[in-house]
Amino acid sequence: MRSVRIGVDTGGTFTDVVMVDEQTGEITTTKTPSTPADPAEGFMAGIRKVLGRAEGAAVSAVVHGTTVATNQLLEDRIADLGFVTTEGFESVLEIARQSVPDGYGNSYFWVKPPRIVPAHRVRTVGGRLDHTGAEVRPFDTEGAVAAARWFRERGITAIGVCFLHSYADPVHELRMREVLEREHPEAVVSISSDVLREYREYERSVTTLVDAAVKPTMRRYLARLSERLGMPFSVMKSNGGVLSAAEVVHQPITTVLSGPAAGALGAALVASSAGHPSVITLDGGGTSTDVAVVLDGEPSLTTEGGVGRYPCRIPMIDIVTVGAGGGSVARTSPEGALKVGPASAGADPGPVCYGRGGTEVTVTDAHVFLGRVPAHLLGGEVPLDAGAARRAVETLAAKLGLTPERTATGVLEISAFNQANAIRRLTVERGLDVRDFPMVAFGGSGPLLVCRLIDILGLPSVIVPPDPGNVSAFGLLTVDVKNDYVRTFVTRDLPLEAAAEIFGELEGRAAEALAREGFTEPVFARSADLRYYGQAYEVRVPGPAGPPDEAWRAEVLDRFHEAHRALYGYGYRDDPRHGVEWVNLRVSGIGPIARPVIAERPPRGPHDPPLAPAGTRPVHFDDDRAPGEDGGRDTPIFRRADLRPGDVVRGPAVVEEYGSTLPVHPGFTAAADRRGNLVVRREPSERAGA
Repeated sequence: MRSVRIGVDTGGTFTDVVMVDEQTGEITTTKTPSTPADPAEGFMAGIRKVLGRAEGAAVSAVVHGTTVATNQLLEDRIADLGFVTTEGFESVLEIARQSVPDGYGNSYFWVKPPRIVPAHRVRTVGGRLDHTGAEVRPFDTEGAVAAARWFRERGITAIGVCFLHSYADPVHELRMREVLEREHPEAVVSISSDVLREYREYERSVTTLVDAAVKPTMRRYLARLSERLGMPFSVMKSNGGVLSAAEVVHQPITTVLSGPAAGALGAALVASSAGHPSVITLDGGGTSTDVAVVLDGEPSLTTEGGVGRYPCRIPMIDIVTVGAGGGSVARTSPEGALKVGPASAGADPGPVCYGRGGTEVTVTDAHVFLGRVPAHLLGGEVPLDAGAARRAVETLAAKLGLTPERTATGVLEISAFNQANAIRRLTVERGLDVRDFPMVAFGGSGPLLVCRLIDILGLPSVIVPPDPGNVSAFGLLTVDVKNDYVRTFVTRDLPLEAAAEIFGELEGRAAEALAREGFTEPVFARSADLRYYGQAYEVRVPGPAGPPDEAWRAEVLDRFHEAHRALYGYGYRDDPRHGVEWVNLRVSGIGPIARPVIAERPPRGPHDPPLAPAGTRPVHFDDDRAPGEDGGRDTPIFRRADLRPGDVVRGPAVVEEYGSTLPVHPGFTAAADRRGNLVVRREPSERAGA
């Protein structure tokens, strides 16, 4: 009997499914519309659809990338959340941080957003630890009981607990949890020493509260999936690993970038197989575009991320998200200018061309109007109403005083610059030259603007994988089981004995968690956060394998100096006036899995017919003529399945496949490589001008 593994990535518009045959390595892909009202329904529809192509197959594993937690945070659907903190620190959420977001420049113009828990739902409990974990004042049990009963009487069932210096010793938080379990058993409780055991009270508090806020929603969602699926499954985490659904319900905050993380990992494997270990990844969906950087085969990680307005200091793949997807809405500002995004038409009602009641022009409608996408999606499963898109674009053009062609082109130009700015944030602002990196473009809308991005950013090339709309779902099948653990230990002279003890404890916790997942030989990856003495923030660097000794410490310090210089342009390696301070020690516990292999494809044989277009249609690229009017460009249309390694498509042309479309602009080429990727480049100037 065939044994298959299935990856399911639920996006804002479509649910993508990939199935890998464990014996042959054969990959099967499909898509189905997402069901925002009940994401589990779209999940199961995708499972049934892909299994319909593998009759009699036995499913050995299912891995899921979900946006349930992400969407709850982005949409600010947080209610009935309570907070317990140390007596005297009830205003920690109000004080927050004094930094002003980029774009304001002066705090006078910036108003702090509402805090995650309003002041009247904050309770304090007496007791105090110092920064070493030593008890200064004993835990106030009576105050804890009173707080628990206060929440119970008001029906507040999601509660976050963050006491001062609990990263050093969790004893007071553990006692608070015991009180809540006894006095308020219906409550869902998150404590900071479980969620994020490192210092900085504000970030630790918010991260813990986010975990508590999404925990009820995730538990209900995963319970419904488990019931309908009838078998265990795993969930993608933001750190680039997976975890069983039974375990992830205890730490749902780790899933806040579940889908985008899978896309970055899938693109990293695609790029490495094509000989590009370092790339930019661009995941264009229906609602947003997610951008990441892969260095030497591994996506960059950060602990300074967040979702919406909520900082989340858990380890996560460093991803920048912008509202520049296929469903991003175009509108006029009060000043009469054209704006695109971040609002999205989503899956329901979707773009105007979907014919489901949408009335606002979207990026997809602009592509349809210009003829750059076919009159249907998913091989005919989703017909598009080109006439409705045209009427909507014409209405918007009348408001702007522009021709419909210039209006549609302007919508796409703004969307391309939104994507380009996200890429600059992850490259230029981190000391990387964007011109040094090829880009992997995937997602249903990812390939649509790659020619413009090459020109805007000076990219050397763009790689479009086969089935680009399913790369995130494919990425779900390429990742290991992974858990992250951290301990704050601030010192200017790291005692090696203490380092060995902390790493040993963290590795023990990691081993226990992986054993529950069935891994008896886990792999551990150590890292540390360091800074120059007097700095406020740290740089994370990997630690070498082996026991902590003098050589180990010297290697970590050397890596810190190099990383600091790469990030900020300077370092103090040889300046004794600037000491180095150790802040956090970290361990990642990894349970390795067997990754699918991307097979090479045969080139076109001597007896095979030459590549030829499947047809033509009018497509608007750079001139101001409407498609089909005034003789518009009659453009060859190629089927992706017809391309073999070595084939080259020269623009103007359009390459279509089941889940995505690649417009090849005049002056560009798309060449098929041996792994089935299309490599898009600008032709030399003399050819482009010919």
